[in-house]
Amino acid sequence: MQASVRVALTGGIATGKSVVAQCLRDAGLPVIDADQVARDVVAPGTPGLAAVGARFGPGVRTPEGALDRAALGRLVFSDAAARRDLEAILHPRIRAVIDGFFAALPAWPPGIAEIPLAYETGWGARFDRVVVVACHPEVQRARLRARDGLSDAEARQRLAAQWPIEDKVRLADAVVRTDGDLDATRVEAGRLAAWLRGRSRPS
Repeated sequence: MQASVRVALTGGIATGKSVVAQCLRDAGLPVIDADQVARDVVAPGTPGLAAVGARFGPGVRTPEGALDRAALGRLVFSDAAARRDLEAILHPRIRAVIDGFFAALPAWPPGIAEIPLAYETGWGARFDRVVVVACHPEVQRARLRARDGLSDAEARQRLAAQWPIEDKVRLADAVVRTDGDLDATRVEAGRLAAWLRGRSRPS
């Protein structure tokens, strides 16, 4: 059986990737969310959670034994070595699930993996096409503050842990701009869905 066309949907934190991904699902395209996979591989009782606990200690567990994502985030966003250690634990597990997703798909339509850090982790080369969801950095920072209740300094720190969005735009096969409102983003996502099906290219 011919393999499915593999598409990475990436961008930056708080650029609107999840909105675009949902629009693609609504258009009938198969989508897997790497963030959800990342949560699944560290669910209670998993080897992934055991490995994270062994590396970072009991402070990254809730009293119920689940992963305390906020506590872990404070550690890895302020310590590059800790972030690399976490990636070494998570990424092979996430890749295995995503590879299984694509392996189970028919050859058409294309399958999409929503992967926030596709370029940072070197995953871009694993895909046939890479689509970047992008907005102006000031818009991105404001959305991040509002969404996660962060201070401006915390938002800047999280953005600094990723590539600048325009660097990703330069490497992309296609770009979806999300500087406008939700309706405008949905229009752009519709153009993307049509392009992925081979009918047109997004503006």
